[in-house]
Amino acid sequence: MPRPSRLLRTGAVLGLAIVLLGLTGVSVVGTTRTRASADTALAATALAEAYDLADDAVALEEIAEQQYRLEPGEAARELHRGAAGALEVALHDVELRGSAADRHLAARVRVLQASYLRAMARLFDAVDRGDLAAVVHIDDTEVDATADEIGGLVHDATATSAAEAAQAMRDLHRVEGLVFTATTAAFGVGLVLLVVFAAIAGGYQRRLLRHAADQEYHASHDALTGLPNRTLFTESTTRALGEAGARGVAVLLLDLDRFKEVNDTLGHQYGDELLRQVAARTTGALRTGDVVARLSGDEFAVLLPGASADAAAGLAARLQNELHRTFALADVAVDVEVSIGIAVAPEHATGTEALLRCADIAMYAAKDSKTGATLYRPTMHTEDGNRLLLLGDLRRALDVTDQLTLHYQPKVRLDDGRLSGAEALVRWSHPTRGAIPPAEFVPVAETTGLITRLTLYVLRLAIAQARAWLDEGLLVPIAVNLSPRCLLDPDLVGHVTRLLHEHGLPADLLRLEVTETAVMANPALATDTLTALHRLGVRLSIDDYGTGYSSMAYLKSLPVDELKVDRTFVMHMDDDPEDAVLVRGAIELGHNLGMSVVAEGVEGAAHVAALQQLGCDIAQGYHYARPMPPADLTTWLLSQSRQLAGPLLSGSSAAGH
Repeated sequence: MPRPSRLLRTGAVLGLAIVLLGLTGVSVVGTTRTRASADTALAATALAEAYDLADDAVALEEIAEQQYRLEPGEAARELHRGAAGALEVALHDVELRGSAADRHLAARVRVLQASYLRAMARLFDAVDRGDLAAVVHIDDTEVDATADEIGGLVHDATATSAAEAAQAMRDLHRVEGLVFTATTAAFGVGLVLLVVFAAIAGGYQRRLLRHAADQEYHASHDALTGLPNRTLFTESTTRALGEAGARGVAVLLLDLDRFKEVNDTLGHQYGDELLRQVAARTTGALRTGDVVARLSGDEFAVLLPGASADAAAGLAARLQNELHRTFALADVAVDVEVSIGIAVAPEHATGTEALLRCADIAMYAAKDSKTGATLYRPTMHTEDGNRLLLLGDLRRALDVTDQLTLHYQPKVRLDDGRLSGAEALVRWSHPTRGAIPPAEFVPVAETTGLITRLTLYVLRLAIAQARAWLDEGLLVPIAVNLSPRCLLDPDLVGHVTRLLHEHGLPADLLRLEVTETAVMANPALATDTLTALHRLGVRLSIDDYGTGYSSMAYLKSLPVDELKVDRTFVMHMDDDPEDAVLVRGAIELGHNLGMSVVAEGVEGAAHVAALQQLGCDIAQGYHYARPMPPADLTTWLLSQSRQLAGPLLSGSSAAGH
């Protein structure tokens, strides 16, 4: 008969064996179930990512279409082809990772995409021909319907796959919870010898949980900044709209201006660091409960639950103040500006996608108008359409010779009343709309490459007219305004040189006017361009002085001959002491830097007397003459010459030519 101790040892061994077998079984089953659930979650996440890429490609096709209609060119077509290619790749990925239903949807989208691409080819051709009626017809009857159907199919599938991926993650968590509970219970029954095994199994379980948590986090957050990504932001916005009740919900879309310059000039590592700092400042400037997300590239979004339009505007102003402070990127200090679009529910939209679309439209309006932050208005949809029509008409006006003309406004010396020169101002006589003010079409052209064509058109007309006056024995220096985009054009000096040579005009009969803001957009490149123009013999002027933000260090280093004081200060200097002080300071600054000073907006004798007392050199305004056609200015010049009984011009450096 066996002894009790031996029986005890045998029982212990058997018990241990059973416990070990039980633990092994639990571990195997748990690992198998967990791995299967993890595989399912990974597959669902991969399919959701494929649909998300398809959704992005559809949106990019729409952006490329709009860009081509604004500014036709190979770049826009290439962007559209790239978006179509990305959609095909995404659909192929859907077929590989999805079910039979997903493959059927991909086939349906391909059929629609083929029809859409054929319609887009005709639309692009109509844009190239300038056939606006055909563009609108194709867009209304073919492109919009097909694109909406494609977008609806892809968007709905994206939402469905995202929901399935989220459900798979929840199932994974549930399986992990069950496995953890079963494992813990088995450990409680085991003997002391199972402690080591329990520790190993527990560590393995914790790694599984951490891995699952990491997967869930990375699927919903931006890897660079750690902020929520577009998917999580959309979910948060949808949830906030559902919980809002009578309270409002505001969304802000932020886009960094000139971010591409940071990447191109300093490198992507600096751009990445800038984005991280922008994320940190944006988060720090907001309230508890607000959500900040990085949507893509340099575009951020802010969700403000319970915020009215006024509150959202106040928070947007706070963000501007934070983001307009200098960023220290390693050994480089960088300044950027931000454009912010604001949309509020339920005033502007009640759904997540519609609210984001309204904020996006407002953001681009802020970028175009350079206002910093703009609240969405329903009329912005109409304004976008009118802007497209105006751009198309302006593009066609540049191809003819009977719509765009120049008027000239004299600039008169204050010491002797003689002519100092004239400023060329563009006028547009539209064939059906009549006269269109420059304030309406020039800012629109500024937002596209069309401003370069317009500026060269004005330069060509102004230089030809100066040559014509010179042939008549009239020395009239002509001033032409340069846009910021043109000032930063590396081909500008070549264009000016060619036009001067083509018309045989002495370079010092041309004066180019630039604003402080244009110079400060890229001080190094602007200084190089102005220096090259100055060496050519062209006279240079700082226009609208006092309205920009130029620093004394840059201003004194520029090869500038003239400083023009903005009309907003001159017009009220006789009854506003603060404006008078500003004008006096500008005159003293210009003289101390060796420049002549021009006062714009001179409309009365009181202005003339005050400016003469302050020692201003030249005046320009309605007191002397309004802008007029070339023939009228010739008559005005001859009349002034007879009144003064002397030379037409005073102190012209071109007198010797």
